[in-house]
Amino acid sequence: MRRLLLSVGLLLWLSGCTSTVRFSSTELSRFRGFASFYGREFAGRPTASGEIYAPEALTAAHRTLPFGTRLRVTNLRNGRSVIVRINDRGPQHPERVIDLSEAAARALEMLREGVVEVECEVLR
Repeated sequence: MRRLLLSVGLLLWLSGCTSTVRFSSTELSRFRGFASFYGREFAGRPTASGEIYAPEALTAAHRTLPFGTRLRVTNLRNGRSVIVRINDRGPQHPERVIDLSEAAARALEMLREGVVEVECEVLR
């Protein structure tokens, strides 16, 4: 009985050790949804990573992707793409998948609309 409990405990411990986020599946490396951007009123404030938000930087906020992850974000309405680096957590709005810096939003030509549908691809 003791050996069985030790084996089960070891398996549980090992499964916990291997539960890191991986981007091997298509579902995790590419996703779609709505993007918005945060404006100049947040300039100079710290992001969740500790980095200071700079509207002119090509950065973004995502709920779970590791800080430093690079994504190609494509505006599905006009086909324009930009590469951003995750340095913050968000978006706060439940129906959005990513918040972009002002510079990234400008590159996607979405400043007027404010919210657009995008496809995001994790870059290795």
